[in-house]
Amino acid sequence: MKKSLFVSAALTLSLTFSNLPFQDSQQSVEAASFNKVNYGQDVIYQIMTDRFSDGNTSNNPTGNLFSGDCSNLRKYCGGDWQGIINKINDGYLTNMGVTALWISQPVENVYSVLNDAAGTTAYHGYWGRDFKKTNPYFGSMTDFQNLINTAHAKGIRVIIDFAPNHTSPASEDTPTYMENGKLYDNGTLVGGYTNDTKGLFHHNKGTNFSSIEDGIYRNLYDLADFNHQNPTVDTYFKNAIKQWLNMGIDGIRVDAVKHMPFGWQKTFMETINSHQPVFTFGEWFLGENEVDQNYYDFANKYGMSLLDFRYGQELRQVLRNNSDNWYGFDSMITETQTKYEQPIDQVTFLDNHDMDRFHTNGADTKKTDLALTVMLTSRGVPNIYYGTEQYMTGNGDPNNRGKMTSFNQTTKAYQIIKKLSTLRKTNQALGFGKTKQRWINNDVYVYERQFGNDVVLVAVNKSTSTSYNVSGAATSLPAGTYTDQLTGLLTGSSITVSGGTIAAFDLSPGEAAVYAHNGSSSTPVIGGIGPAMAKPSNTLTISGDAFGTSTGSVKIGTVNASVQSWSNDEIKVTVPAVAAGSYQVTVTNSSGTVSTGYGPIDILSGSQSSVRFLINNAYTSNGQNVYVVGNTEELGNWNAAKAVGPFYNQIIAAYPTWYYDISVPAGKALEFKFIKKDSAGNVIWESGTNHTFTTPSSGPGTTINNWQN
Repeated sequence: MKKSLFVSAALTLSLTFSNLPFQDSQQSVEAASFNKVNYGQDVIYQIMTDRFSDGNTSNNPTGNLFSGDCSNLRKYCGGDWQGIINKINDGYLTNMGVTALWISQPVENVYSVLNDAAGTTAYHGYWGRDFKKTNPYFGSMTDFQNLINTAHAKGIRVIIDFAPNHTSPASEDTPTYMENGKLYDNGTLVGGYTNDTKGLFHHNKGTNFSSIEDGIYRNLYDLADFNHQNPTVDTYFKNAIKQWLNMGIDGIRVDAVKHMPFGWQKTFMETINSHQPVFTFGEWFLGENEVDQNYYDFANKYGMSLLDFRYGQELRQVLRNNSDNWYGFDSMITETQTKYEQPIDQVTFLDNHDMDRFHTNGADTKKTDLALTVMLTSRGVPNIYYGTEQYMTGNGDPNNRGKMTSFNQTTKAYQIIKKLSTLRKTNQALGFGKTKQRWINNDVYVYERQFGNDVVLVAVNKSTSTSYNVSGAATSLPAGTYTDQLTGLLTGSSITVSGGTIAAFDLSPGEAAVYAHNGSSSTPVIGGIGPAMAKPSNTLTISGDAFGTSTGSVKIGTVNASVQSWSNDEIKVTVPAVAAGSYQVTVTNSSGTVSTGYGPIDILSGSQSSVRFLINNAYTSNGQNVYVVGNTEELGNWNAAKAVGPFYNQIIAAYPTWYYDISVPAGKALEFKFIKKDSAGNVIWESGTNHTFTTPSSGPGTTINNWQN
C-alpha cells in the first residue's frame, strides 16, 4: 500500500474485541445463507467509517482529536457504524445495489495525537493498539453487531479491514513518542516497542523499499513492525481474527501484504479457512506501468486475492490521465487473464484511500461514468470508493478522504451503479465470464464476456469529439435486437445481431452501452470456487450454473467429495483426504453430464506452521540464489523446479547465511535439502544426508542448518 509519512499506518485494519459470550448467538439468520467466499457477482462499496455519516454524536471524540466540521482532515470527523446503519435503512446503499461494504479497521486505535503540524489522529483506523476491542469513536461491540445484523437483513455482506503488519508510530529511542507502539490484549498490556524484551517487534529501522526483504523485516515509516515468528504475535492475531469471524463478518481486506512474511500469511489464511472461510483480499501497491511477478506469485500461492492494482492503474491511465488507450487496457486484460490463477477473484477499483480520487476538479463527470461502466462489467470484483457516485474529488492524502458530500440518489453515476449491480446479480457472464475483445481502436473498446449461455457485450467510446462507426464486430449474442441495459444514460441505443455479427452501428463521443442475454444450459459449468486454498475436511463452495436441483457428484481430481448442500447454482462439499497438491474440480449433475474442470485449487498437507529455515555458509556465485526443497508439497516434493525461495540474506541474517519463512505442515517430520539455482534454472544440490526437522504442532518454529559441500 502506498502511504504518506504521517498516515502510513493507516494501511492496516486491526480489530479489538471485548469478551463476547453472545458472539455466535447474535449472528443474523440471513448470514447463514450468504456465499461468503465467491464474490464474482457482487459489488463492494468501500467506506472510511469516520468520513461517511455521523449517526451517534455521543460517541464523537473531544478536544484535539476532533474536527466537528471536518475542516481538518487529519482529525476525527464523527462518522460511525450507526451512520452506516442509517444509510442501509434509509435505502441509500440498498438502492444503489451494492452487496458488500468494506469498512475501516474496527479495532481500538491509539488515542494520542501525532506531534506534526496538523495534529494527526488515528481517524483512519490503521494505528491499532488493541485488536480485540472496538474503536469507541466508531461504536461499541454491540453497535458493530448491530451493523452486521442490519446489513445481513438487507442482503449486504460486511468486509473488515485488518492490519496485522504493525501497531502505531513508535521510536526506538523515545518511549514517550505517541504510545510507543504498545499492543494490548483485551485491555492487558502485551508489550511496547522500546525495551521490547519479548521480541514482539522488528528493530531494523525503516524500510527504503529497495527489496521485498527490506519491506518485510523493517518498519514501514515509523510504524512498529510485528515479528510474526514470535509465538505470542502469531497466536494473538489468529485468535483476534477468529473473534471477528465469530461476529459474522463476511470478508477481510488485509493491509500491506507485501510487507509481511508470505509464509506466515499462508498460515493465517489456513487458520481463517479452517475456522470460517470468508473472501479475503490483500493490498500490494503497484504504481503506473509497474509489473511485478512477485505480485502475481502472491495472488496465486498464498491463499488470498489482491486489490487489482494492475487493473486500476491501467483504467486510470485510459480514462482519467489520458496516458494510454484501449490497446493498453486490452493488453492488460489479456495478460492478467493468464497471470492470475483466479482472475475473477481479484478486486478491481478506480480509486481508494491511498490514491488521488478518480474524479478531478473541473473534469467532465462523463469520465467517471465511463470508468464505472467498464469496471462494473469487467472481470474481477468491483470496488467503489465512497463518494465516487457523488463525483467527490481530492488529490493526495488526506484530501482524498474527505467527508461524504451528499447522499443524492439521482446522480448519473449512482444510476449507473444501480443498473449494473443489478445486472451482475442476474447475468453470470459478469461474475464469471472471460473477456473477449470484439472491436478496438484508440478510443473505442467493444468487449464481450460469456459464461455458459449468458452473454454481456459492452461498447465504449472515450473520445470527447469523434464518432465512430463500428462494423464487422463478431458476437456470441444470439440473433435479435438488444436494448441498452443503461437505458440511454450514456446515450447508448439498440443494436441488431444476425449470424454472429453485429450490424454496423455508431458510437458517439462519450457513448457507452451494455447489452445482455440470459441463456439456459443443460451442461454444468463452474464459475468460481472458494476458498482456492484448503486442506482436507475444509468446506469448498462451488458457484456456477446448471448443476440441477437433484444432487449429483463432485470430484477433487479423481476423488469424490462429500456433498454438504446442492442447488442449481451453488454446491458445498467437504475436501476429501487427498494428497496435497493442485487439483481440477469437476461437477457431474444427476443426469451424468460432467462439467469442464475448474482450477487449480490448492490442497494443503494439513494445518500449517510458519517455520524459519536458516542455512549457514551458503556461498554463491553471481546470479545464484538459495532455495529449499523437501518431502512435502509445501517444500516442492523434491522437485527442484518447485523449490521454495529465493532466500534472503541481508536483515535477519547476513550472507553467507540465508533465511526464509515458509508455511509447512504442523507436527510433521520434514526432510529437506538446500539448493543453489540461477535464473536459467541451473541447480547445484548440497551433498550429504537430508536435513531433518520436526515442525511445531502449532505456532512458528526455526530450523538452523549448515550447507553441506
